[in-house]
Amino acid sequence: MPGFRQEVMTRMKIPEATCKRAAELRDQINYHNTRYYTFDSPEIPDIDYDRLLRELQELEVKYPELLTVDSPTQRVGAEPLDIFEQVKHEIPMLSLGNALDAGELRDFDQRVRDRLGLAEVTYAAEPKLDGLAVSLRYEKGILVRAATRGDGSSGENITRNVRTINTIPLKLTTDEPPDVLEVRGEVFMPLKGFANLNERALKAGVKPFANPRNAAAGSLRQLDPKVTATRPLEMICYGSGVVEGIDVPDTYSDWLDILHGLGVCISPERAVLEGVDACVEYFSAMENKRIKLPYEIDGVVYKVNRFREQERLGFISRAPRWAIASKFPAQEVMTKLLGVDFQVGRTGAVTPVARLEPVEVAGVVVSNATLHNMDEIERLDIRVGDFVIIHRAGDVIPKIVRVVKSRRPVDTIKIETLVRCPVCGSDLVKPDGQTIIRCTGGLYCEAQRKEALKHFASRKAMDIDGLGDKIIEQLVDKGLVQNPSELYTLSEEQLASLERMGEKSAAKLVKAIEKSRQTTLPRFLYALGIREVGEATALALAIHYGSLDAIIQATEQDLEEVEDIGPVVAENITCFFKQAHNREVIESLLSSGITWPGISTDKQDRRLNGKTFVLTGTMERLNRTEAKEALQALGAKVSGSVSAKTDFVVAGEKAGSKLEKARSLGIKILDEKELLGLLNA
Repeated sequence: MPGFRQEVMTRMKIPEATCKRAAELRDQINYHNTRYYTFDSPEIPDIDYDRLLRELQELEVKYPELLTVDSPTQRVGAEPLDIFEQVKHEIPMLSLGNALDAGELRDFDQRVRDRLGLAEVTYAAEPKLDGLAVSLRYEKGILVRAATRGDGSSGENITRNVRTINTIPLKLTTDEPPDVLEVRGEVFMPLKGFANLNERALKAGVKPFANPRNAAAGSLRQLDPKVTATRPLEMICYGSGVVEGIDVPDTYSDWLDILHGLGVCISPERAVLEGVDACVEYFSAMENKRIKLPYEIDGVVYKVNRFREQERLGFISRAPRWAIASKFPAQEVMTKLLGVDFQVGRTGAVTPVARLEPVEVAGVVVSNATLHNMDEIERLDIRVGDFVIIHRAGDVIPKIVRVVKSRRPVDTIKIETLVRCPVCGSDLVKPDGQTIIRCTGGLYCEAQRKEALKHFASRKAMDIDGLGDKIIEQLVDKGLVQNPSELYTLSEEQLASLERMGEKSAAKLVKAIEKSRQTTLPRFLYALGIREVGEATALALAIHYGSLDAIIQATEQDLEEVEDIGPVVAENITCFFKQAHNREVIESLLSSGITWPGISTDKQDRRLNGKTFVLTGTMERLNRTEAKEALQALGAKVSGSVSAKTDFVVAGEKAGSKLEKARSLGIKILDEKELLGLLNA
């Protein structure tokens, strides 16, 4: 080969660098063909592969002497696997040329019209599925063989596996079947099935598939058909090979209708289009619809609709002149991981975010991508400096799907797990069995500030009437409030300066804040926003310990003795109170005058333990929240719906369907006076 290249270079005066580049391209493309077709483990996105192939094609057109018999531009795919019997395709299964933008699609249409001598051409269009090309051979209506495309001339016999796919008919639905019919199409895995398959793989400790295309290809190439039968595969037909014993209509679209009538699945999104402008519009519509489809597509295929015109146009070495694939902007591209930042969400969840070398994906320049959590980083074995594949579909946030380990530099840096919040310095916790790491500085952490204040002021917490979300956001944005204790230092003048807040509204809000200083211990505990400490848990803590100091001093083991508190909640409570910043805010709140009446810790005062109550209607002396808290303090459970397990229904004024259901079930009904008597007994 070196002698041949030297001779060509001398005869044509081809630059040495050009010959070298052509050889490099051939080697790279052959390598990636093997990774993609034979091992179902691609290392680069389709768009990068297309660029390599396009570059080699352009060199061979410019310098024909560079074209060699083993050039990948002269073949369709790769050699089939040896483990399957090889099947010779009587009619080759060729691939399609690509149009990377609307301009190239219009160029294709111009070539077609010039060759046919027509002013306008009718095209059949359908989504380009991202799966594995397969040919099914039916004889007298019975499926006798299925084969992969392979290298276009011969493929792998996968008949036993294909028989397990429900959408593929084992027998054509006709009383007069053709002698021979080869149906060709794409076997793919729907997105929902792909997600379920990977979920099962992760639970079983097995490496998940990178994408639905790999999952479909891997499933079809299983040696055991029983494994294939467990995979959610489907097939959509887009053409045919050998046809004997049946009349073929004049157009491709009519032929698909006939195949559909024989029981073969065809694309529900297909269309017949008049002229290239309609093709461009169809492409735009499918690109917008793409994210809503239950399967992955990576473009649109256009075919001249009339078979007679297809015959006149003929073929080139790798593809028909009458068809082309118009690709969507790449959803997957390769770039470099420059670093990892950790962002803290409004609920304290800490999420790693990848900083990337900017790259265009799906029509948008991307410089950041989500990494979800540390478990995902470990699963991908990703390091700073790695080359990675990022995926973006529609408006979905880009994510890293795999690492190109064959290109890993020697100086990559391992990503270490954080132990302290990058915003406030508080401890981070990750409960057993969970993947999310969280900041424990809920009252102090700047990232959680607005959410903490909204929760603190809510009706079931401190119940500060009039302190809504919009006002809280303004208070934080203007720097007037940094933690809940500073709410109690606000003046009427400061509040009146806010947007849509007049003097009367400001005075009313100051009174509401003042009123909230008188609360209960359960409400105060709930208002602190300790993770997984809801109303019932706050009440249980208050009853068990009787004071805030006792709760703060409790160990995890002590807390687990409280009813309905397990290891996870106990850890959340101790971690929260362990943070100096949180304790400082609590001290400031107490110093501002927040108080509550003492609470009995008499464990015998649980006379309603095990009883279930339902509250309905309006009461005069107690609101529903107060009634609920009083019942829970005595051990009762308060439910929102009436059932056979309900012991009492408390009915106030204008009680509705719950009261009627209680009567029909024979449940004891109490009015407000009877409830108060029960509570005060």
